[in-house]
Amino acid sequence: MINFEDLTIGIEEEYQIINPDSRELTSFITEFLEHGAMVFRDQVKPEMLQSQVEIGSHVCRNIAEARTEVTRLRRMVSDIAEKNNRKIVAAGTHPFSRWQDQLVTDKDRYKGLIQDMQYVAKRLLIFGMHVHVGIPNKHLRIDIMNQMSYFMPHILTLSTSSPFWLGANTGMKSYRSIIFQDLPRTGLPEYFDSANEYEYYIEQLIQMNCIEEPTKIWWDIRPHPKFPTLEFRVCDCTTKINEVIAIAALLQALVAKLLILRKHNQTWRIYRRGLIEENKWRALKDGIDGKLLDLGKVEEVPARFLLEEMLDFVDDVLDPLGTREEIEYIRTILQTGTSADRQLKKYNETNSLEAVIDMLAEETVEGC
Repeated sequence: MINFEDLTIGIEEEYQIINPDSRELTSFITEFLEHGAMVFRDQVKPEMLQSQVEIGSHVCRNIAEARTEVTRLRRMVSDIAEKNNRKIVAAGTHPFSRWQDQLVTDKDRYKGLIQDMQYVAKRLLIFGMHVHVGIPNKHLRIDIMNQMSYFMPHILTLSTSSPFWLGANTGMKSYRSIIFQDLPRTGLPEYFDSANEYEYYIEQLIQMNCIEEPTKIWWDIRPHPKFPTLEFRVCDCTTKINEVIAIAALLQALVAKLLILRKHNQTWRIYRRGLIEENKWRALKDGIDGKLLDLGKVEEVPARFLLEEMLDFVDDVLDPLGTREEIEYIRTILQTGTSADRQLKKYNETNSLEAVIDMLAEETVEGC
């Protein structure tokens, strides 16, 4: 039997720090960390730009603990922001702030990134959500990563929250994905026959001076180099807590389902990376409103249909995991839209990107 207690959850989110008067991003992370040093301990960290702040949950034994953690951290970060006339926003891009106006955080890691990547790194005014699912066995981590690649476009559709860039409607639901893929070693992961093959790949990259250490692998899924987890990095920073928890629960359920199949000598079919990339393009462009490729049937179908199929696929693990209620919220997303859909709707109603920011700031702390 699968030990469901092994499938721990961890969630990292990158928030925007906003001036509530101008609605612009504001450089505040240094002061932010000084004000919150005793409160946050090691759970709040700077990101590359001083208008970003990253939070990381403790290791959570189940999805209920993950909800408590994300709610607590959003509340604490928001409280400190409010006391200093700032707000936080959870979304993949800021609708109109310019990357050219942002200050880089004074840390060697970020200075090195700018030095190595130049203009590409300077444009990274983007915000993501990372979900960790515990898989203690390193060989299983690689096997599940290979299989889970197929589902990454589906997951991305649910998290889309970045339709605007530099004041323009991009025509994409996740423009963050477009910006991020300019970096090397991003996108869908390579396929590996074993953990040993993956480790040899990392050794080769280090030996040839491509990377200094494995955190410079920025794939949509990666085995975390320090923790016994698979880290899912495909998502935009997701606006509502209910959306965050639903997506995290769905990722955990998919991992559980694939582990059960493996116990019965079954596996999800491995498809060409190029075909899954076709689905990712559709996902970042049209979100849940578009069509995805059913690679088994070799036809395009509505994204909502495939997402409903995915919910049926994991149904038998929801009660053992205790996540049926959380995953039911996926259907709410399918009915009412993602953050990107709400942003576009608000802009069409008001013709105001400032109104979009106000909506995002309100939704970010909803339920906190």
